[in-house]
Amino acid sequence: MLDLPLASAFAIFDAQDSGCLSYGVEAAGCRWFVKKAATPQARRSLIRASKLHAAVRHPAIVRPERIIDGPDGPTLIYPWHDGTVLNQATAHGPDRSGLARFQQLPVPEVEAAIDTIIDAHLAVTAASYVAVDLYDGCFLYDFTARRMRLIDLDEYRRGPFVLDTDRLPGSRRYMAPEEFVRAAVIDQRTNVYTLGRTIQHLLDSADGWRGSPAQGQIAAHAARATPADRYPDVAGLAAAWRSTVTP
Repeated sequence: MLDLPLASAFAIFDAQDSGCLSYGVEAAGCRWFVKKAATPQARRSLIRASKLHAAVRHPAIVRPERIIDGPDGPTLIYPWHDGTVLNQATAHGPDRSGLARFQQLPVPEVEAAIDTIIDAHLAVTAASYVAVDLYDGCFLYDFTARRMRLIDLDEYRRGPFVLDTDRLPGSRRYMAPEEFVRAAVIDQRTNVYTLGRTIQHLLDSADGWRGSPAQGQIAAHAARATPADRYPDVAGLAAAWRSTVTP
């Protein structure tokens, strides 16, 4: 068994608004990202994450190599990946400097990253899961390798499902209207909305919209307020998006 003590960490993330304690540590010649629950809510989230990663496989989704069950819930041990989280959401507030840097990349590189995010959600929906709390804090971008990865997908749930609370967790900048309505149906059309907002945010910049008019129309269609007015599923959005991108 790996010995991954917090005392040996080279990086500690202890001010996360998720209620988790996470840290980077080196052992057996490898670097690891260790994630533990520090609150009951975080414990429930890590249990959800364990189930998601047992069901979903995609090259862009960083999944734990080991899950250790304990009295405070599971400890998830991920391989460490270099990169910048586009929005570092902490208890002290968001840091979107990574997003601002990302928005200055050449447009084809941004398009490739968006395509990776959409493609990962084809795998998510194929496993009968629905994205919850997907936002730019889940986007880990390696500016050297020009590679997008998805992290912290701890709130994803099997769907469709009926919302039994007053709202779901997440960033209002990415959340669909139905995520704030008790008894609303949360399904692929909710994912379509979030992915539409992803397109809008990642192709935006301080200088304005950087995508094509067609891409803007696709994102707006995906992010319509009424679920029935959006693309019916992630596959429909993916097909429309890919029709605008030159191979």
